[in-house]
Amino acid sequence: QVQLQESGPGLVKPSQTLSLTCTVSGGSITTNSYYWSWIRQPPGKGLEWMGAIAYSGSTYYSPSLKSRTSISRDTSKNQFTLQLSSVTPEDTAVYYCAARRYGWGYTKDAYNYWGQGTQVTVSS
Repeated sequence: QVQLQESGPGLVKPSQTLSLTCTVSGGSITTNSYYWSWIRQPPGKGLEWMGAIAYSGSTYYSPSLKSRTSISRDTSKNQFTLQLSSVTPEDTAVYYCAARRYGWGYTKDAYNYWGQGTQVTVSS
């Protein structure tokens, strides 16, 4: 069974870069047709899809976050990483990694696999 686990700092200062890693077990991030996404949920708000990296290594980003977001992967470690630059307190959220076949979705039910989520707070 595929399992995902987010890791990274829980507190980031404004203007810095947030960096999170998702470690995948029970399956490979290069498995054909799978897309590996980052999704966040600010307090009191809905889910926001941020971007994804495909099994091929191609990347896709939300237009609203594209200028600040970078997703990469390390196939030797079966991990993929999110970097979000120039963070502000509005970037405070629970950050999730998730996976599904053939693209991405905007609801929890759209994904086959989810990490447990990690709280990131942006504050000085």
